[in-house]
Amino acid sequence: MALPDVNASTSAGRGFERFRVVRRTQESESIVSFELVPVDAGRSLAFIAGQFVALRLTMPEGETLLRHYSLSGDPADTTHWRISVKLESTPPGRASSWLHQNIDVGDELELAGPAGAFICDEDSERPVILLSGGVGVTPLVSMLHRLARSATRRVYFVHACENGAVHAFADEVDALAAVRPGIAVHVCYRNPLGDDEAWGACDSKGLLTKAILQALLPLDDYTVYLCGPPGFMQANWRLLRELGIARERIHYEFFGPATVLEDEVSGARSMPAKESVAPPVSDAVPDTGTVTVRFEPHGDPIPWDPSFHSLLEMAEHAGYAPAFNCRAGLCNACTTPLLSGRVHYVEDPLAPSADGELLLCCTRPVTPVTLAVKSSPA
Repeated sequence: MALPDVNASTSAGRGFERFRVVRRTQESESIVSFELVPVDAGRSLAFIAGQFVALRLTMPEGETLLRHYSLSGDPADTTHWRISVKLESTPPGRASSWLHQNIDVGDELELAGPAGAFICDEDSERPVILLSGGVGVTPLVSMLHRLARSATRRVYFVHACENGAVHAFADEVDALAAVRPGIAVHVCYRNPLGDDEAWGACDSKGLLTKAILQALLPLDDYTVYLCGPPGFMQANWRLLRELGIARERIHYEFFGPATVLEDEVSGARSMPAKESVAPPVSDAVPDTGTVTVRFEPHGDPIPWDPSFHSLLEMAEHAGYAPAFNCRAGLCNACTTPLLSGRVHYVEDPLAPSADGELLLCCTRPVTPVTLAVKSSPA
């Protein structure tokens, strides 16, 4: 599971602000990095490795697009932020296409944040596995900056992608691995190009396997940070569990639509009667009695599991697919009617929801609650 967001206050109380692009770098055929500085020169750029920012694009026809991008740079460098954007092609990504085709040095973008619970625990001495697929490498490069220069623990940086043409940050990662002893890098290309293997660009080919990870990793009690596309996440979650790594040691961030890594769907599907509307409460202390969550109009009450970070996470594990974007109270995409009960905001949203509504991504129930979800269970 993702770590608690120890830096939620960083984004609290801040709306979207203007940032200027000061550098644009082509990291691979499909990934471009943008280095940005705030128009408000007094604005702090401190962040924790692994956090992301929300980006708001106003398209020429007036439509607003919201996206979130991991901060891929060195947290110790507070002169600018770096986001790295993959050009999505199947289907074409509207936001990524606009950024790749239209944004250059001198242009301005609207950002909010930083935020996010997928952060590097710098207090631990446990050895670390940074395991990424494709553009999921972006938050892990930021973590590697910190681990290379501010820690002595062993680090295994494992990255999988299609081939050398789309492999981003290869030189940067190799340079960080050379900063000190104890950092190992393994690169796996699914379909190497003609010269990839000859140049030694990858260490293995095909898919990551249990045998590859066993050969790379000595027996130990690891902390894992996992990020990549859904299929990559699912496959490598299973591999890590087969290697005996406890689920609480595997921290992850979904890149793209959230999926359930393990089949933990619970709750019956029935049609309960609607209860009275109650506005959300953001400063309550959870009750000690049994707390349940009901997703109307499809489900019976389900016992609340305190291991979930939020009601959004619980809804996903119960088989629902509610709308979301930032997962951190920045964009209000997960606004949902609260039909009854009270909730507690674990992260203060940038814009409070209206009475009778809540943000699924940053609330937990205080009392039994009934929510009107917009999608049916899978």
